[in-house]
Amino acid sequence: MDIRKISFAKELVFAEADQRLDRPICRAAALVCCRNPFAGKGYVDDLSPLFDFGKEAGARVGADLAAMLDGPACSYGKAALVGVDGQVEHGAATIHPKLGKPMRTAVGGGKAIIPSNCKLGTMGSAIDVPLGDKDDVWVFGSFDTMTVSMPDGPRPDEIIIIVAMADGGRVLPRVGTGPITD
Repeated sequence: MDIRKISFAKELVFAEADQRLDRPICRAAALVCCRNPFAGKGYVDDLSPLFDFGKEAGARVGADLAAMLDGPACSYGKAALVGVDGQVEHGAATIHPKLGKPMRTAVGGGKAIIPSNCKLGTMGSAIDVPLGDKDDVWVFGSFDTMTVSMPDGPRPDEIIIIVAMADGGRVLPRVGTGPITD
């Protein structure tokens, strides 16, 4: 994995809709920008060399990212932003097969599926990283999003692998806590 740059983003939410929170909600993301070895090569059937990119990225940033939060991680998400000489599937190959294990290690568990998103983009493109409860996919109040970007990435031959965590759910959730049965 040829890493060019790693960037961290942290946000603290203190209030929403004129309502002050009892404690700020902290969201943090790590953006790992690396060279895409398949950029510009057209269709390639075997993308398995990209699988370890996610594992390495998660292991490199997971503990630091969890430490950036003000409380224990309760939700997480992942994404990939692929430069325009690549394909969305290149991003999927970096985040799906092996990124989950180092993320779960960093948050101290994680029974639920890790929400994800992939897309193509140019330098400075933003991507929405979906967040969900780390242990229970049906905690609606944890369904959230953190939008991130890197001003100088991805370059056409790069992939940005994003790992995100939060120590709280959505601000002022009012949509229930379990599956809708109707």
